[in-house]
Amino acid sequence: MSCKTILHHDDADFMARFDALRAQASEVEGAVEAAVREIISDVRARGDEALIALTEKLDRHTPDTLHVSADEIAEAEAGIDGDTLAALDEAATRIARYHERQTPRDDRFMDGDGVMLGHRWTAVDAAGLYVPGGTAGYPSSVLMNAIPARIAGVARVVMVSPAPDGAMNPLTLAAARRAGVHEIYRIGGAQAVAALAYGTETIAPVDVIVGPGNAYVAAAKKQVFGQVGIDTLAGPSEILIVADADNDPDWIAADLLAQAEHDAHARPLLICDDAAFAKRVEAAVETALAALPRADTARASWEGAGAILILADLADAPPLVDALAPEHLALAVENPEAMLGAIRHAGAVFLGRHTPEALGDYIAGPNHVLPTGRAARYASGLSVADFMKRSSIIGCDAEGLARLGASAQRLAQAEGLDAHARSIAIRSNKS
Repeated sequence: MSCKTILHHDDADFMARFDALRAQASEVEGAVEAAVREIISDVRARGDEALIALTEKLDRHTPDTLHVSADEIAEAEAGIDGDTLAALDEAATRIARYHERQTPRDDRFMDGDGVMLGHRWTAVDAAGLYVPGGTAGYPSSVLMNAIPARIAGVARVVMVSPAPDGAMNPLTLAAARRAGVHEIYRIGGAQAVAALAYGTETIAPVDVIVGPGNAYVAAAKKQVFGQVGIDTLAGPSEILIVADADNDPDWIAADLLAQAEHDAHARPLLICDDAAFAKRVEAAVETALAALPRADTARASWEGAGAILILADLADAPPLVDALAPEHLALAVENPEAMLGAIRHAGAVFLGRHTPEALGDYIAGPNHVLPTGRAARYASGLSVADFMKRSSIIGCDAEGLARLGASAQRLAQAEGLDAHARSIAIRSNKS
């Protein structure tokens, strides 16, 4: 079976079907929300006891201790082959080098009225990192989430990750050590998010929680937001590829399936300008699926959530790209820079035929935690600034207050806030 959604520019209902495609969204079911609410309440009431009980039930093991020791991390790392560790080191170095350039700068200046103004950036005290997986862990997610926190200057970085049947992914632990994680706990799910947000006997609460997870983790992050900050409410992964007919269809098929294998609800989308090329890509997808270990997941994504849009001219693509505001945008065209100039909304952009999105997942440097579900219209990928906050600075002497005070008093009185006005006037003996 091929991609079920194919839109052709000649179709009379092209825009109506495109609008329907754009409107597709993943919503957390009410049953998940209710279950998560109960879990959070249980963790708040019973602390570690609730964490252990839920770990026994959901991860099929009873932890002797929630905390992962330095000795366990060293033992895990000792079992990893040197080439893999070298690749991890290279990724960590490149990710750090990129994010160091994001560090925001403080500023101070004296304005024309003699008032000193400015701002300063300071790190949060503690950040929590959720890493999915257990034995199928994602060390790349550890690097992408923890390294910006370290660069921001967060004093305490805490990682939680499920350990199904008691096992944790060794490479995930090795990545945590390289990324500067200070504490690791073998818990997952909504209960781990609750522990990070509210604290237990073993786990002190944090200020910000970042990192991907399943529907229960997303619902938990949504429910604890306000108690703590969060990075984003991530939905299924997305890629939109804009490709001309000069591409190798096998390359484009491989890039589509690289997202499709994430999740049955992942959205692999293709915009092209040649119906025959679209057919060749479909055929290449079928061929590649036959040899893909995660073929069932990838096929469900491609056939259920994938789409091909065939345009008369790729010059018409940018408005469609902006309307979709994809998590990942690949511009596999002759002049990607020119097309990029006409596009405003995308989480990450991959320029040219030799820049597969998977490069960005692991080693290019920019963060792979990106806005999904059209959130790229207003949101950005995870950055150093997500672990910091900005404080405004105002300094006024008597002369500066005299210059500004009358207008401030007038505005306060206009709002009916007389105590505000008096706090200014009293300093000028005008109360």
